[in-house]
Amino acid sequence: MSSEPVDKDQFGRRAAPASPIVPKTASEALRPELGTPPPKRSRRSRSQVVVFFNFLLSLIILIVLGAGAAVFFGKREFEGPGPNATTTTFMVRPNSGVSEIAEQLERRGLIADARIFRAGVRAYGNDSAFKAGEYEIKVGASMHEIMDLMKSGKSVLYSLTIPEGLTVEQAFQRIAGEEALSGDMPAELPPEGSLIADTQRFTRGATRKQIIDKMMADQTQLVQSIWDRRVDGLPLADINEFVTLASIVEKETARGDERSRVAAVFINRLNKGMRLQSDPTIIYGIYGGKGKPADQPIRQSDIEKRTAYNTYVINGLPPTPIANPGRAALEAVANPSVTDDLYFVADGTGGHVFAATLDEHNENVARWRAIEKQATEAAAKAAAQPDADDAAAPADGAAAE
Repeated sequence: MSSEPVDKDQFGRRAAPASPIVPKTASEALRPELGTPPPKRSRRSRSQVVVFFNFLLSLIILIVLGAGAAVFFGKREFEGPGPNATTTTFMVRPNSGVSEIAEQLERRGLIADARIFRAGVRAYGNDSAFKAGEYEIKVGASMHEIMDLMKSGKSVLYSLTIPEGLTVEQAFQRIAGEEALSGDMPAELPPEGSLIADTQRFTRGATRKQIIDKMMADQTQLVQSIWDRRVDGLPLADINEFVTLASIVEKETARGDERSRVAAVFINRLNKGMRLQSDPTIIYGIYGGKGKPADQPIRQSDIEKRTAYNTYVINGLPPTPIANPGRAALEAVANPSVTDDLYFVADGTGGHVFAATLDEHNENVARWRAIEKQATEAAAKAAAQPDADDAAAPADGAAAE
């Protein structure tokens, strides 16, 4: 038996016989050897269907990523500050669509991109939620804030104030001149005293007829509510006489602390059958609802002029009010002061001094005329002073030379 040694590996197993060494030429030794071949692809992996679905999946992923990026950047733009550099107003016309509004906003420089605004409005489900009106767009308002504002309907409100004591004709002039209102004025004036003296709030485009109708309805409600709470025993035949006397009180004094006392004077005179002798009734009888020019005084001939309203020559009350009385004047007539006063005259301080007898009244009138005289003389002296200064100027100049 041969005793040749046998090669074994580290685990004691017989090692494979060594391959014989085949000598190579220099060119063969330098030639690169072939690498490990790739695994063979299955028929399934080579299928066109699989290739298509792989492409489709990749496309979907790209679309989702693109859409996510678009939503992210679009939302940031929709929520971020806008380009508006100054507070301005924007009108949403009735029946305007989101696309039309978006384009107008972009043209006005109130939003950066109409497409993003449209997409944002639709994403929030507000396609048909916008309300017509005029809106105030703040500086830097975002598209989201503009959307919320137009959805809320909080339009810009305008104010029209009709002060107490204006006639219907004078009130109509103010209403006609309000440029934020629309529509024509009524062809005929409503009855004197039928418009409430108050501040009306409205949105641009409201009609003048709407404002007038509301003022008439509010005045009717106000007058009725106060008439229903009047004290007993007033010498007034009906609600028209109530408003008429209130309009006279309104024109006689603007002082809230003496309205009820002025009302008491007229109530006492009516109870005694005395004429009211109210100067504002003279003016209305001559000039009507237009009012007396500011530079036109009441002359003795005016006091004696017979008109249906001149309470110096007629008994009782005029046939209609002479102005639109306010709440305070109506309240004063419905609940007058309890006094014996029959007269009053201006006191020179913006108020009046009252008297129960003619002698007291004549003394008060004399004091008032003295005050008027002093005021007239002072005004004449002040008017003459500039002329005196002008005359002295050349002499001063000559002396300086």
